[in-house]
Amino acid sequence: MRLQLALNVDDLDEAVDFYTKMFDTPVNKRREGYANFAIENPPLKLVLFEGAGPNGSLNHLGVETETSEQVIAAEARISGEGIETTGVDDTICCYAEKTETWVHSPDTNRWEWYVKTGEADQLENVVVSGANGSCCP
Repeated sequence: MRLQLALNVDDLDEAVDFYTKMFDTPVNKRREGYANFAIENPPLKLVLFEGAGPNGSLNHLGVETETSEQVIAAEARISGEGIETTGVDDTICCYAEKTETWVHSPDTNRWEWYVKTGEADQLENVVVSGANGSCCP
């Protein structure tokens, strides 16, 4: 597993250049308005969304797992603690196919537990199948 940090940026080219240098890691995926880095040290999935919110603001946080079973187990544990989740959905989002669940922290930060299961050609979210047909609260 690794932590995911998704940031809103005004200039994607400038942000990609900065984070490539800062983490000494090339961009992993680059599409219009979107880029992500798979950073090994420290283990971090850094995601950049161009124009999705105020420059430098937090878009969302996440935990990238290795299997769908880990997402399902995390959702069961979290909901068992009385924290409301979206349930587990299979989605297409952020140029990837994913299995995911979402929660809000008390201060309204959005957290995503997910595993990437394939590649996709779209940024916009579409729920393929799942618990309640909704995603990304």
